[in-house]
Amino acid sequence: MPTEAPSDGDLCRAFLAGDRQAFGVLVGRYQLPVFAVVRRFASTPEEAKDLTQRAFLQAFEAAQRTLPKLIATAGEVPFKAWVLRIAVNLGKNQARDGARWPLAPVETIDETASSRPQALEALEKAEAEALTRKAVERLPPRQREVFSLRIDAGLPFAEVAEVLGISEGNAKSHFHYAVKRLRDEVRALSATPGGEGP
Repeated sequence: MPTEAPSDGDLCRAFLAGDRQAFGVLVGRYQLPVFAVVRRFASTPEEAKDLTQRAFLQAFEAAQRTLPKLIATAGEVPFKAWVLRIAVNLGKNQARDGARWPLAPVETIDETASSRPQALEALEKAEAEALTRKAVERLPPRQREVFSLRIDAGLPFAEVAEVLGISEGNAKSHFHYAVKRLRDEVRALSATPGGEGP
């Protein structure tokens, strides 16, 4: 009979009791959502990997003093919300410190592609992604955070609200306005030569 995977709370308690591997299990469990969130703030995938590592390192360093408080909360231990909050804060700091999205990741296109249509398709896709990234970058900070947690990390609105310390209704409202604004921004950037916008 396969045994049930330990809960976040079980892993947090095991880590506090001295089982360092328990924290590694938590890292493996939430590495992809954290990466997806910080990717919105990083200029390259490598930078996003670095931010992901920094988020877990920060969580590890704070674990001895923070996990007991998380465990003391009623219900399920909110480890996921805690580590995603760390990731969002690191991402915001990264963006504030001057990191910028590339206009178009042309270097990702293989210039030795065997057929021209494939290269053209790859270029169009890269340009569309660059426009979307630029549009996301222009969102107000709270809308950007909500959008990233909802789309990139795949969190339900209740968890988005928990991560950001806002109400669920507030999270839904920010998401609604973020999507509306993104549509307008992408449309405006697409109509401007070079996608620079005003």
